[in-house]
Amino acid sequence: MPQPEVGWFVAIVLALGDIAGLAIAWHFAEKLNQSFAPIPKQLVWWEWLGLSSLFWVFAFFIIVLFAYHNFYSATSQWRNYVKQTQVISTVYLLSLVVAYFYDPKLDAPRSLFFTAWTSSIVFVIGIRLAITIFLHQFRFTRPQIPVFVIAPRDRIALLTEMVEKRVGYRVVGAVESSQAHISSTMQLIKASGAREVLADSLPETRLASNLYWQLRNARISLLLVPSSLVMLHRRGAPEIFAGMPTIRIEPQFFAIWEYRLKRLFDVCGALLGIICLAPVFAFVAIAIKLSSPGGVFYSQERVGLHGQVFRMWKFRTMCNDADKQQAGLERLNESKDGVMFKIKHDPRIIPIGRFLRRTSIDELPQLFNVLMGQMSMVGPRPLPIRDVARFDEWHHTRHLVLPGITGFWQISGRSQIDTIDDAARLDLFYIDHWSFNLDLEILIETLRIVLFSKGAY
Repeated sequence: MPQPEVGWFVAIVLALGDIAGLAIAWHFAEKLNQSFAPIPKQLVWWEWLGLSSLFWVFAFFIIVLFAYHNFYSATSQWRNYVKQTQVISTVYLLSLVVAYFYDPKLDAPRSLFFTAWTSSIVFVIGIRLAITIFLHQFRFTRPQIPVFVIAPRDRIALLTEMVEKRVGYRVVGAVESSQAHISSTMQLIKASGAREVLADSLPETRLASNLYWQLRNARISLLLVPSSLVMLHRRGAPEIFAGMPTIRIEPQFFAIWEYRLKRLFDVCGALLGIICLAPVFAFVAIAIKLSSPGGVFYSQERVGLHGQVFRMWKFRTMCNDADKQQAGLERLNESKDGVMFKIKHDPRIIPIGRFLRRTSIDELPQLFNVLMGQMSMVGPRPLPIRDVARFDEWHHTRHLVLPGITGFWQISGRSQIDTIDDAARLDLFYIDHWSFNLDLEILIETLRIVLFSKGAY
């Protein structure tokens, strides 16, 4: 049964979208192969809606497996595009085994098989991405989930603000972390009607013996803001070493190939972006020239992989001497800890600049940084030397990977994140949990935010 977080409406839309994607893929494959490699008549038992019975068999098993893996219900799975690709591929590959035992002499045309396979992945995932972007702009597709916050006193307001800015969530109560083990806290949570508890910096021993089990018995989800140690535990396997319980963390054998594939994805994505967005580049260049005297592009030294300095490119959104004016504007810095420099109403921005920043079009020239290997499509955002000079030692962990055009903190608040500690926590979470699916989720969420202009200034 679909969980309330997604709802029946979205689940039905997703299922219909999957069927439509599979149907388009098969229609395309059949038309492409009809003249020289049609489906053998022995495999066409009946037709419905213009599609052969073989299609409906494939569609049935794919939809059933999608439902089994909670791609229509669980919020943690329905955006798992990589796993959805694996499920589709598994159905097609298993069909070869079934076909062999059904009749070794009967073989569907290879061109039809591979065309249907690859196009099914493209159209199903493509339609799901479109649904993800557009349906979640409407509140009726995202029922308001009541959330109770447990955090240190100085972080309750920040976490509350971040939660309520996300569509589909509302904070119904909060207490300090030091009171997590008190019985009255559990009574407050139940009375608030919360279905999820967001907890930060909980006392571990008390959590294990009290809060966790009480929430579990009350069927209330617990969301922990993880520490670096907790994230490391996720990577390891329990092992008894010298009579002691330990967590063994081994280097991943295929990690180097995963990062090479990420690099290939970056190069292909950057090339495709530059080619497709060439008219936008030309239009923006003309608009900047008409808006303000000076160059079209702006470059600034940023700190990248392993602390190396490189020049990051953007479309110019400020006056020519913006860097020289910054020292005089430091007193207006709205960042709480003063590490990052942010002013909501920056007087240096040129007329077209606010539009370029709000839509993030000013970041497009960084596609060339990606091609040069200085940046990735997704990763921690590279910061100026001025900001990095004010880092604490643990903040530099973000420099262990290539910086990105977009990243976790761009989709988790963008300009609303005003301390380097909060930004660095998101970066470390990304580094530890990196996967192709996570990169894809971040890119899609970035596109959604850019289309609806949320959080940038």
